[in-house]
Amino acid sequence: MDLKDKLNELKEKGLENISKADNLDTINQIRVSLLGKKGPITEVLRGMKDLEPQERPKVGQFANEIRDELTKVLAEKKEEIELIKMAKKLEKETIDVTLPGKKVQQGQSHIITQVIDEIEKLFIGMGYQVVDGPEVEEDHYNFEMLNLPKDHPARDMQDTFYITDNLLMRTQTSPVQARTMEIHDFTQGPLKMISPGKVYRRDTDDATHSHQFHQIEGLVIDKNITMADLKGTLQLIAQTIFGEDREIRMRPSYFPFTEPSAEIDVSCFKCNGQGCSVCKNTGWIEVLGAGMVHPNVLKMAGVDTEVYGGFAFGLGPDRFAMLKYGVDDIRQFYLNDVRFLNQFSVKG
Repeated sequence: MDLKDKLNELKEKGLENISKADNLDTINQIRVSLLGKKGPITEVLRGMKDLEPQERPKVGQFANEIRDELTKVLAEKKEEIELIKMAKKLEKETIDVTLPGKKVQQGQSHIITQVIDEIEKLFIGMGYQVVDGPEVEEDHYNFEMLNLPKDHPARDMQDTFYITDNLLMRTQTSPVQARTMEIHDFTQGPLKMISPGKVYRRDTDDATHSHQFHQIEGLVIDKNITMADLKGTLQLIAQTIFGEDREIRMRPSYFPFTEPSAEIDVSCFKCNGQGCSVCKNTGWIEVLGAGMVHPNVLKMAGVDTEVYGGFAFGLGPDRFAMLKYGVDDIRQFYLNDVRFLNQFSVKG
């Protein structure tokens, strides 16, 4: 049998084995056994040295054609097996699109953010602007512009985180009001603003205190502003947050930047003013501080006190949330315990 016959026989046998193969391992074994360095085709080609010189190119070309044909058939068979394998896998993993999907759990706003948003919505509806300001503040705006000059004893009311002699972490959001008064053009209309944000004080963290907490301070400057305007605004805040049946009372107090000043109490929403553990049996709960803007504060901001007056108030969203939802430890708001936070679902 000459070399061409041997090569033809190997080809026919190889094609038969390839057609019977049903997995990738078998295909790989056939490829190695037929076309590998130790395979029969290579072995046949080694006998070419015994051929006449003019026969060698013809046999070599014939051998290459057989090798190429077997390689092509092997590749086609491999692709066929892979497609069959993929089809079987997809058949097993078929998804029934008519089945109900898995519900994706969505997050929600933090309870403090919800309270702030509720208050902002109220004041935006009354034509107030929401103004932001720096948390790292100058002593000039945090104290001096608010009628608290250097060495003023009232500065001791707020233990402060100082960065330098003139820079500090703001102890209140009132500096935003001072900055806004400086640049407001009163010929264009009154100033009505709130300034929500984080504030910082050197305080020991416990159930009712935190070194970082939130404030919302409000300011109105216009002609003919009176305490009646202030009381009506505070009444609206109390009814919005704590319920339409709430009443407020104003008690004389002292703040350096307002005169007269007042502490504001709201009738207890737990007992309706009858007396309970929440209101310490008084029927009232202290919620915020307020007053008429001190003339010195207006003068330092360049406002004509002969023409303009105003009121200011400051409240704590953290405290409002504690009172509204009966939370007895402010630290719960900052521990990020999802079980706690999920109790306060967003309305609507």
